[in-house]
Amino acid sequence: MDAILIRGNRPLQGQIRVSGAKNAALPILCATLLSDGASILRNVPNLKDIETTSALLRFLGRDVTLDLPEVRVQPATREANPEAPYDLVRQMRASVLVLGPLLARYGRARVSLPGGCAIGARPVDQHLMGLEALGAKIAVEHGYIHAEAPRLRGAEVVFDMQTVTGTENLMMAAALARGRTTLVNAACEPEVEELGRVLNKMGARVDGAGTSVIHIEGRDELLPFDHAIIADRIEAGTFMAAVGAAGGDVLLENAPLESLEPVVVKLRKARVEIEREGPHVRVRRLDRLSPVDVATAPHPGFPTDMQAQFMAMMCVAGGRSVLTETVFENRFMHVPELSRMGARIETHSNTAIVEGVRQLSGASVMATDLRASASLVIAGLVAEGETLVRRVYHLDRGYEQIEKKLKGVGADVSRVKVSSEEP
Repeated sequence: MDAILIRGNRPLQGQIRVSGAKNAALPILCATLLSDGASILRNVPNLKDIETTSALLRFLGRDVTLDLPEVRVQPATREANPEAPYDLVRQMRASVLVLGPLLARYGRARVSLPGGCAIGARPVDQHLMGLEALGAKIAVEHGYIHAEAPRLRGAEVVFDMQTVTGTENLMMAAALARGRTTLVNAACEPEVEELGRVLNKMGARVDGAGTSVIHIEGRDELLPFDHAIIADRIEAGTFMAAVGAAGGDVLLENAPLESLEPVVVKLRKARVEIEREGPHVRVRRLDRLSPVDVATAPHPGFPTDMQAQFMAMMCVAGGRSVLTETVFENRFMHVPELSRMGARIETHSNTAIVEGVRQLSGASVMATDLRASASLVIAGLVAEGETLVRRVYHLDRGYEQIEKKLKGVGADVSRVKVSSEEP
């Protein structure tokens, strides 16, 4: 089993190229189910989640050619199969994004309830409510969602809460529905806006993607597309936090600064210098970090996907920070592992109080989810001695060769084999 070994306490110097956005690539891969012909995705990251989605698309009747960073998807010669089985869907929550396209394209779908990181309850009730509003008959039996609709019809859907995958599922379903669909209280994330761009390339008319109200004019059929995926804002933010924790001077190539504004504001307040240099972003930290309070929120608020990494950085800030998690109720699972490294953190319900220390100590720690993995790597970069991060299969779901990228800027990081998951 793979683990990441880090010998810390070294500043970072050099350049890192930011990969394509996983959370944009996954729904766009699912959107290929909406059309015939060959679609091409460019700037796709080399991640486990991309492999999982490709395997799912093959099961559903698509030929998928992975020549990363390019992916080509086209219909296979065999008959399409509108059923997504548990063995594939359980590996990744985003697999539920095939539900809308399958239903819209084939009039029926059978999709296993999803799995993914265990960071709290993320029900699909908003997906199902929206599809029912478009005319689908829905049943949930034996762990599967059964959906039928000869042809979806445009309607107004008001989400009870903002949901990224729910918004994306409904956008794709509505793109082949008859008439106009309006999504109210839609998720505003940049990845939702990116999906809207792709659906427009396919011939649908999507207005308002990236805002809380989205209008979709459906079409009888959609076209294949050729599209380059946007850069990954969470990967870029993670490397910013790594520089903030370890110190140094790093140029992030193609970092999406605009979509990271809430993170950049907090980083600058913590005394991390962030400056645009053409299409790139330079990140420096020369003085000791200042403590900063953070509360997560849906976009354009501080992203929950950056909370763990920011907490790792605040572990070595000069004072007390308060981090409040408002999106997921079980997203402090990294706290016990950071505490093993000498971090001083108290949790109370959805709030973590971090008292910064001068130095963390290397330890054997275990990742519990994707972003927790990144926080432990960041902590290892600033710790004295060796840190061994286990269960890095979580890390491989969302970060492309993170150990090689960090090694390229001076970190002593390597991937090693371990015989057991136990610390």
